[in-house]
Amino acid sequence: QVQLVESGGGLVQPGGSLRLSCAASGSIFRINAMGWYRQVSGKERELVATISRGGNTNYADSVKGRFTISRDNAKNTVYLQMNSVKPEDTAVYYCNADGVITMTARTLEVWGQGTLVTVSS
Repeated sequence: QVQLVESGGGLVQPGGSLRLSCAASGSIFRINAMGWYRQVSGKERELVATISRGGNTNYADSVKGRFTISRDNAKNTVYLQMNSVKPEDTAVYYCNADGVITMTARTLEVWGQGTLVTVSS
């Protein structure tokens, strides 16, 4: 079994910064892509940023230049540095790991439980 545990969410003022972390644990051999998605109540979940095992990144237009995704392959951990946050960044942020190869040679896609980020003064 593989689990993702997010941390770092909370309340932040507009223009401020926040750093999210997501650690994968379990019977993991390798994780290919990792990423962050977000969802506002009543709306569909949307991509925020993804990063390949080799470090190639992809960002939603709405966060380009403000958010930075990074990962530590040795720790099976992905981060999201959020700078210059705006009220419209308020959402539940979900961590995703796609192409998780387990020790028993299964390939999984795994989601975290979500962490709430609120941008408000």
